[in-house]
Amino acid sequence: MTVLAVDHLSKAFGGVSAVVDVSFHVDAGELVALIGPNGAGKSTCFNLVNGQLAPDAGTVSLLGKRIESLPPRDIARRGVGRTFQVAATFASMTVRENVQMALIARAHGQTAVTSRAADLLRAEADALLERVRMTKFADQGCATLAYGDAKRVELALALAGAPRLLLMDEPTAGMSPRSRGRLMDLASALARQENIAVLFTEHDMDIVFGHADRVIVLDRGRIIAEGTPDAIRADTRVQAVYLGTDAA
Repeated sequence: MTVLAVDHLSKAFGGVSAVVDVSFHVDAGELVALIGPNGAGKSTCFNLVNGQLAPDAGTVSLLGKRIESLPPRDIARRGVGRTFQVAATFASMTVRENVQMALIARAHGQTAVTSRAADLLRAEADALLERVRMTKFADQGCATLAYGDAKRVELALALAGAPRLLLMDEPTAGMSPRSRGRLMDLASALARQENIAVLFTEHDMDIVFGHADRVIVLDRGRIIAEGTPDAIRADTRVQAVYLGTDAA
């Protein structure tokens, strides 16, 4: 089942084309990597999908319904979650409290947080922490976590919104090689177990080729190749514009 469908999407800034006639899809339980050199249009494409930017042309559909004209909050409520290059958590709160806040936001919008509401969602928060293997850190302050653990908390925050589509913007940036693999193993397992569509950007090609079902390559705002990791690795045009250069 197709969860995300992007059709003929375009966006320009002051006459500079950032995304040009881009079309692709992501199915339930599928991990799709969006890669390309710096300035290729990856972040712009992400921001168009989750409503941070409005397209100049084209459509974005979630489960068959167009969302490109909706604000980010409404898009999130329809089932689009996102993680960022830098882990975004409330450092002054515990791990459990962070997840409770995300669950309360999903259930009650901006309603004031009461101790009773927090108590009611404690079990649900703990269940989410178990899914991302962070149960033993539940009472620890987020400010004291190792960076890789903070990224797992951020993943729990995204899952608190019950996403059908998860956007992961350079999920392993700043992590050690061992932690990168563990995080993506976890994200991959969750996506497939829970039928979540995942679109992610990543500069680490070992992560891309080791975890993506399909890879889409952008260059100067246009898709220049799309296919399996093996096909992309062997594509001479991709090698010329990206894989043969320093991708950092």
